[in-house]
Amino acid sequence: MTNSDLKNLVREVIRDIVTPGSKPVDTKAFSTPDTTDYSVKQNQKDQVKRVAIGSDHTTTGQKRIIKTYLETLDYVVTDVGPQTTERVDYPDFAVAVARKVASGECDRGIMLDGAGIGSCMACNKVRGIRAALCYDLRTVMNSREHNNANVLTLGGPFHSGAELCEMAKLWLETRFGGARHWPRINKLMAIEREERK
Repeated sequence: MTNSDLKNLVREVIRDIVTPGSKPVDTKAFSTPDTTDYSVKQNQKDQVKRVAIGSDHTTTGQKRIIKTYLETLDYVVTDVGPQTTERVDYPDFAVAVARKVASGECDRGIMLDGAGIGSCMACNKVRGIRAALCYDLRTVMNSREHNNANVLTLGGPFHSGAELCEMAKLWLETRFGGARHWPRINKLMAIEREERK
């Protein structure tokens, strides 16, 4: 799939999903000033199939856009909620996403809220989770290649629907680099074990 095909597909998905009462998504804001090629070669893509996704009440529309887009790419997406814009507390849904990943029911998780910060904190309270708040394509790739993140948190209002889809796709396809990064990941997980004693 070329970048042009991807842009057209994302625009179609976004056009088809309009949350009642929400502002239309700016589909022109697809590209970022960064001109780096972030495409992942086919033989280097990670083999992820099952994705848990959640949000707070302010980002249910963005969650729906990402979910629909990922389903067009043949991911099996488990939506832990919420399904409406009725006020909720983001930690409840962040933990639900994290537990789906920690249990092995899902390979990875994506959680959205107003800034992505609180959800990242909540997810990282679940044993075995390495949640990363990412805000552009560089941090998306770094979180996977260097940190082996298994949950991605995003600040929904800071990005267009198309940007969120692009970030989610790249994050799911990017493999952990291993090698020199393994000792650091092992230290992260050792800290978690020590703190639980």
